[in-house]
Amino acid sequence: MNLSPILISMRTASAAIVVTFFLGLLAAKWVAGVKGKIGKMILDGILTLPLVLPPTVAGFFLLYIFGVRGPVGKFFLDFFSVKIAFSWGATVLAAVAISFPLMYRSARGALEQVDPNLIYAGRTLGLSEWQIFLRVSLPTALPGVASGAVLAFARGLGEFGATAMIAGNIAGKTRTLPLAIYSAVSSGDMDIAYNYVLIIVLFSFLVVALMNYFTVQEKQVK
Repeated sequence: MNLSPILISMRTASAAIVVTFFLGLLAAKWVAGVKGKIGKMILDGILTLPLVLPPTVAGFFLLYIFGVRGPVGKFFLDFFSVKIAFSWGATVLAAVAISFPLMYRSARGALEQVDPNLIYAGRTLGLSEWQIFLRVSLPTALPGVASGAVLAFARGLGEFGATAMIAGNIAGKTRTLPLAIYSAVSSGDMDIAYNYVLIIVLFSFLVVALMNYFTVQEKQVK
């Protein structure tokens, strides 16, 4: 069995979760602090959109923006000689775009459930909003945030549609586990497909176990 798709998937998911974690956490803090209901609803809809769009549609937008003729892709190619589309970096980009809403929504839900009295107490002690966030809100919401991070990591690991659009299916370069399964089935190599599927299923079971653990921890905190 070729280990390349496994290694590429792990590298991609690991790099993506670092970006997704901080972006999702900051976006959750920002939206949770918005006062107007309409503004919050619009922002939430925009940030959640990749979750409900077909992955191929999300991949189409990524290709339109980061392709060699797209505004961002052309800029990087002209000024830095860096081609984003159909590179390993594109697999990370696809994983971030698709897994971001899961991290954002989990973090936002956890932050909004923090006891307001704790925040008020922090303000009366003279703490800044960022100090309150780092010392009060985030530690209290940590189980929910961690659960979202685990789910986002798993989603990035299993991303298929957007990755195929923006990164392609290049063996040894952008062929992740889901793409390797597709390629194996397409070529009739079912034994290889079974092995890759088994790895995905085992990892998915581990994700469910971790999510249950963090859910229990969140309930204990409350």
